[in-house]
Amino acid sequence: MSPRPAVPPLGLLAGRSAIVTGGGRGIGPAIARLLAEAEAGVVVAARTYSEIEQVAWDLRARGARVQSLYCDVTDEGSVRAMAENARKHLGTIDILVNNAGVSASSPLARITIGEWNRVLAVNATGTFLCTREFAPAMVAQKWGRVINIASVAGLEGARYVSHYAAAKHAVIGFTRSIALELAGTGVTVNAVCPGYVDTPMTEHTIANIQERTQMPREQALAAMLATTGQERLITPEVVAKAVLDLCREEMDDVNGEMILLGAEGDGR
Repeated sequence: MSPRPAVPPLGLLAGRSAIVTGGGRGIGPAIARLLAEAEAGVVVAARTYSEIEQVAWDLRARGARVQSLYCDVTDEGSVRAMAENARKHLGTIDILVNNAGVSASSPLARITIGEWNRVLAVNATGTFLCTREFAPAMVAQKWGRVINIASVAGLEGARYVSHYAAAKHAVIGFTRSIALELAGTGVTVNAVCPGYVDTPMTEHTIANIQERTQMPREQALAAMLATTGQERLITPEVVAKAVLDLCREEMDDVNGEMILLGAEGDGR
């Protein structure tokens, strides 16, 4: 049975503002939805404007304060422009969710330098650029949350995703380092590390396995899940709930932590 969607307490994040990168598909819309339901103002940012505008339109129809903004997280100028526009719409930014990411699946010998660089740029460099852009103002206002979406693969590794695991391991190291750097400022930096999540990115990974092995989809899915000990895919809503929980006031002392999510969404 799938877990019930989280329902945040009314006004949990009233007066707060959040940025969600990679907000157009997969985990991003679920995170944006839950933050908006907690009454935060939200910017959803990504490269595909039609997708983030659809997310924003859906949430505005529910009465949320949401803005869609183009952003290529690998481009310094694009991140800066998105930040300037976000501040125009929402004022100060209290919460940054570095969710933008790409995955890939290839044996080591078949990973091209272009693919390696792309996976590192989106997952690791994007997290760095966005955090560098928003964290100083959070420190100045003495409250903030930086939440990075990493992966179990970044902690444990997995077969055929060495470039993805390396990128997410970089995110984890960055998270721990910036958490130490900002300790005591009122800004916390944590990472959520799910296994495989039910998203289009995961479907692409399954398709790669099918192409490489000629397995039927269900067999390819089972083989993929076996690498993380999962019985089934994690829902985006489970990841979103972990993000929301880190935004609570009572989580002020949680800093530099890796929140591991299993198939049930429980920390493990």
